[in-house]
Amino acid sequence: MDNDQTIKETKTPLFGGAVSKSNCLNQYSWGDDCYGWTFVDTDALSIKQELMPPDTREKLHYHKVANQFFFILTGKATFIIDGVEHVLKPNEGIEINAGQKHLISNKNNTDLEFILYSQPSAKNDRHNS
Repeated sequence: MDNDQTIKETKTPLFGGAVSKSNCLNQYSWGDDCYGWTFVDTDALSIKQELMPPDTREKLHYHKVANQFFFILTGKATFIIDGVEHVLKPNEGIEINAGQKHLISNKNNTDLEFILYSQPSAKNDRHNS
């Protein structure tokens, strides 16, 4: 996710209830018309769902302390991790360790949606390569 993230809406999920796109901590936009929904946001853990429209990508970057796990819901994701390309389809996931230079892109003509886990949170831990 780019540093130029814009939070569009903030609300508190129901205590003890299910979270969803319509019942999340906040909704935000990033990059070129990409969107996200935050479900868990603590210093120790962040869980988000993100949507990338066709032909979008983020900038190559790394995290000094955060480890991340991406789980693909719909579409096909192309990752570059330390210079190696990985293509994931729905119901597949990939871990990216702290220090690994990476980016995700959607090279397809359909939306890409995925769950993103960051531990600890990647908040203020994004560094351009």
